[in-house]
Amino acid sequence: MENWTSTPPYRWYHYLSAFFSGFFLANAVPHFMNGISGDPFPTPFADPPGIALSTPFTNILWALGNILIGYLLFRAGKINSRRIGALIVFFIGVATISMILSILFSKKDFMY
Repeated sequence: MENWTSTPPYRWYHYLSAFFSGFFLANAVPHFMNGISGDPFPTPFADPPGIALSTPFTNILWALGNILIGYLLFRAGKINSRRIGALIVFFIGVATISMILSILFSKKDFMY
């Protein structure tokens, strides 16, 4: 009989998935917010990438892509409330991209 209270082993790649899940989900936020607000915002599809502004529609598509990838990685990372380590690594992914984007996007108004 299987023990329903135990959790299966957690491997290194689950932590990697948890980290990048946080990375992608946090990256979706500024693109989604600017897109639904109708504001142009930098994306990798602009020319030059990440510097020039993309249309709000492009930002929505980029945000939805990030949400989809983040969700799939969240599931692959087997993140849940019983895996505190995975939640911490997920948060580290969120914090990492948040700090990187705060530096990168703080310069966007001065680029053009």
